[in-house]
Amino acid sequence: MQFHPLTVQARADTPLGPVRLAASPTGLSGVWFEGQRHEPTAQLHGPGAWAFAPGNHPVLQEAARQLQQYLDGQCPHFDLPLDLSGGTAFQQSVWHALLQIARGQTTSYGALGRQLGNPSAVRAVGAAVGRNPVSVVVPCHRVLGTDGSLTGYAGGLDRKRALLTLENATLFATPIHPMKAFA
Repeated sequence: MQFHPLTVQARADTPLGPVRLAASPTGLSGVWFEGQRHEPTAQLHGPGAWAFAPGNHPVLQEAARQLQQYLDGQCPHFDLPLDLSGGTAFQQSVWHALLQIARGQTTSYGALGRQLGNPSAVRAVGAAVGRNPVSVVVPCHRVLGTDGSLTGYAGGLDRKRALLTLENATLFATPIHPMKAFA
C-alpha cells in the first residue's frame, strides 16, 4: 500500500483493544487494532514510523471519538472524511463497496464479487477485504463466508464476532455469540 507522505498517526483505546489511527491531509486513512494482520508495520512502529499527530488533530480526534461512541453503541454510523487512495484500483473498488453494507447487514465474498461485476474474483475480493486499512469504519467485518461462517478478519475473529453482535447483524447461516472481553 502507498500512503500519503504527510500521513500522521495517533493511538486510541477502545473496548476491543488499542488501535492505531492514521490520517492524510485528505482524511482518515487507517484504523488498525494492535497486532492486526496487514498493518503497515514500518509506518506505525520504529525509526521510520509516521509522526504522532498533536492531540488536537481534527480528523484523528474525531475518528477516535466516533469509534469510541460506535463501540459503546451510541453512534449508528461514521461521518468522517476518508482517504482510501493507498490501495490498487481493485482494492479501492472493494473498499467502497464495503461502505454500502448497512449496519446490521452482512454479505459474502462471492456476493461482493458479483456486485463488482466479477463473480469469479472471490479470492481477490477476500484479499482486498483483508487488507482494508480502515477497520470498523470501512465495515469489512460484515463480510462472511458463503455459508455464513465467520471467516478471516485481520483484527481477529473474536473482534469480528463482537462487532457483528454490537450491530445486531442479520446473518444468513450462523448465530453470533455474545461479545467476549478484550484486554
